[in-house]
Amino acid sequence: MEHLISKGYTILERNWRHAKAEIDVIAVRGGTLAIVEVKSRSSEVFGDPLESVSKEKIRLLRRAANAYVNLKGIDLDIRFDCVGVLLDKGRERITHVEDACFLF
Repeated sequence: MEHLISKGYTILERNWRHAKAEIDVIAVRGGTLAIVEVKSRSSEVFGDPLESVSKEKIRLLRRAANAYVNLKGIDLDIRFDCVGVLLDKGRERITHVEDACFLF
């Protein structure tokens, strides 16, 4: 959360739920609504955290994002971001992919 705030994002929602989906963070910056998926791992044994975003999760995120925008009457550009957090040996490595449409 601090990472996004430090980059100028205003957090609108955390852990917002719709049906079977949960959006980790909904934020706005510069006239763009960011739907943010956050994945964390304690090591890279099972791969990079961002690699764990499944096609099913992507489908659910899209549905939830559409529901949120319709419910709140939002008229902004929308993009999907992914934040990977790797906590390894007491060190935190954050990878933030803005406009991660290639993942989605």
